[in-house]
Amino acid sequence: MVGVGVMGADHAARLAHRVAGAALVAVSDPDMGRAAAVASAFAGVRVVASPLALIADSGVDAVLLASPGSAHEEQVLACLSFGKPVLCEKPLTLSAASSLRLVAAERALGRRLVQVGFMRRFDPSYTRLQSSLSSIGRLLVLHNVHRNVSAPASFRSEMIVRDSLVHEVDVARWLFADEIASVSVLAGLSSRSAPSGVRDPLVAVFRMAGGGIVTTEVFINSQTGYEVRCEAVGERGSLFVDAPRPLPADFLSRFASAYDLEVQAWVSSCVEGRAAGPGVWDGYAATTASEAGVRSLQNGGEPVAVETPS
Repeated sequence: MVGVGVMGADHAARLAHRVAGAALVAVSDPDMGRAAAVASAFAGVRVVASPLALIADSGVDAVLLASPGSAHEEQVLACLSFGKPVLCEKPLTLSAASSLRLVAAERALGRRLVQVGFMRRFDPSYTRLQSSLSSIGRLLVLHNVHRNVSAPASFRSEMIVRDSLVHEVDVARWLFADEIASVSVLAGLSSRSAPSGVRDPLVAVFRMAGGGIVTTEVFINSQTGYEVRCEAVGERGSLFVDAPRPLPADFLSRFASAYDLEVQAWVSSCVEGRAAGPGVWDGYAATTASEAGVRSLQNGGEPVAVETPS
């Protein structure tokens, strides 16, 4: 494990206790005290000061990255250079250019080693919807709601797009099996619960390359609970992912089974020498669409084209 904050500590417990075929052997985090506290909770887990040293360690077969997005390019490249499978939490990187460099680096190896942490593709309610799409004919419109109870004051408007809306970016590409052609991010009235200067809620509109439309409300200071919902509208009806009731407190409880299934799929793919789940291209496409979303927000909601090379 590289990075043992909230997400990384949760993954550490998952690897140690809830996933078959893997053993947690080492952790690394800039906060050495935090790393030591996580390591001490599990038998035989070492603390390695440098994430790059952990990646190079001969006792480490695969790496789960839950470090900040700003560190991902260097760390993923190190995993590729040592030929080690890596599950990289979203975002893949913070810029389209750096994400595209990872796409090129993996392609140069001639095999997939990177899985990106878009866990909704493993959530049972989302996988049921995706597997049932043919029952409603051609998918026309997707409606999403993404609400958090609250967010730190440091979570600014642009971060809502990069760190929250990015999940709906991936869901849209996955369910439509299509790329996003343009993004509009609209800011209207801001909730009084939002920190000063933060535009919250936001409403995003994606136009898919094939003509489909996606709407998403992202409200990270809703004060009501963690609420994620989705409606897929087709030519012959609709399918839903409903929010559990009562609303869960946070994403870790709402998507606990999705994270378990995601990490198990990754571990199984490592053992079997194959790739699973969303890869570097999916991470790159999500980062590119998120960058377009930030530009749209800064430009008053004007649609911004999403440029992706073939």
